Amino acid sequence: MSTSQFPTRQLYYDGRAQPASSGKTFKSINPSNATPLAEIQVAAHTDIDTAIAAADRAFHSWSQTPPIARARILQKAAALLRERNDEIARVETLDSGKAYTETSTVDVVTGADTLEYYANLVGGGGLNGETTQLREDAWVYTKKAPLGVCVGIGAWNYPIQIALWKSAPCLAAGNTMIYKPSEFTPLHAQTLAEIYTEAGLPAGVFNVVYGAGDVGAYLTAHPTIAKVSFTGQVTTGMKVAGSAAGNMKYVTMELGGKSPLIILPDAELDSAVDGAMMANFYSTGQVCTNGTRVFVPASMKTAFEKRLLEKMEYIRPGPLFDDTTNFGPLSSAVHAEKVAYYIRHGIETDKATLLYGGLGKPQVPKELQDGFWIRPTVFTNCTDDMKIVKEEIFGPVMSILTYETVDEVVKRANTTELGLAAGVFTNNLNLAHRIIDQLQAGITWINTWGESPAEMAVGGWKNSGVGVENGRRGIEAWVKNKSTLVDTNGAVATVFAKL
Repeated sequence: MSTSQFPTRQLYYDGRAQPASSGKTFKSINPSNATPLAEIQVAAHTDIDTAIAAADRAFHSWSQTPPIARARILQKAAALLRERNDEIARVETLDSGKAYTETSTVDVVTGADTLEYYANLVGGGGLNGETTQLREDAWVYTKKAPLGVCVGIGAWNYPIQIALWKSAPCLAAGNTMIYKPSEFTPLHAQTLAEIYTEAGLPAGVFNVVYGAGDVGAYLTAHPTIAKVSFTGQVTTGMKVAGSAAGNMKYVTMELGGKSPLIILPDAELDSAVDGAMMANFYSTGQVCTNGTRVFVPASMKTAFEKRLLEKMEYIRPGPLFDDTTNFGPLSSAVHAEKVAYYIRHGIETDKATLLYGGLGKPQVPKELQDGFWIRPTVFTNCTDDMKIVKEEIFGPVMSILTYETVDEVVKRANTTELGLAAGVFTNNLNLAHRIIDQLQAGITWINTWGESPAEMAVGGWKNSGVGVENGRRGIEAWVKNKSTLVDTNGAVATVFAKL
């Protein structure tokens, strides 16, 4: 007898839920107490083939649907998401382990914003091409065409938000999608598919398959797939990108980071501390853009650490639906073990100074003690060569480093193979802009951290990714361009004429 809280999740393709043929399932687990939430059916290769065939059939009519008609459907889906914000956020909290104070105000809301943004963009002519007059009797015009059947592979830290970041521009541009959520946070996928269907999206335009890396690999290599959009860790992303690009598929990769947060000597202390805490402990540190390398002027170190320690007491782990809880567990047992490994390494091998937190679990009620909790942790007296400073931990672990000059800190900030995000805190905006211009990162902030509105294109440099998501630039990742030159002269210029 199943003790799961939710019904078994089937695949979703051709406009409805469909049973998987593999006979295999996995469990979605509540990270706060390690109890099962639902059984999830794993897609067999034949199931994936069938889902892709449904998406391929749907592509012709959907791609020919006028953009304004596509926009109306997506706008309705955005409205449904907002209407059901709280119920969707409750499931997101149970599945991801994030506090309800976060999922109810950020996750669904920002996803719906992105869907509405792209609906409005294409409905208002955002896919129009350009026309250029070359000379009196010759013109060039361009058109944007959808790619075809695309794959979206989601991540477990912002499940429904990432699903919408991928599907919104994909569908708005006239493509169809096969979406595979992370096996750690799969419960949102069918809900989103059902909302799309209710809003009027034709059968086969948005489809869901479940499974681990082998399912993702099969999707990526499938000959019908035109594009793969992946969010996740760098090593996996490199494999996905290599497989897709090797078969001449389009790719968008949003990968990891080890981002520098630079505090200048004139920065307002409380703002700098608040920014550093948001950049390290929001979502329990499970954010790819986190500013985990916090560079503090040597002259400010004592004051910064004193104020930080005072504010660390405002981090409140506890029941996820309590209005005062602002810190949840990690997403899974395996991830909790990984983060604990880095904390142990920081203490025992790197020999960094443990300023706050460390190994073990924070104080939580008895019914939550089996969950994947970890203490928010701060290391200081860190150096650039430490493992905890160099490698992405993806957990609530802050490393404080000191510096003497601006030139020094910019050079050190850029000494990494990753380039996802970076930020500066200062009252000198002219200097802030000069520093930002030198930082090798695709997403940057000044006197704030973490906000990524639908209007803002985001994407990594170096090993942190390929392409961008969101903003006007984001739609370009889901279309191909066709240029046509029309000559109305009535004669063809030729070098092959009689002398």
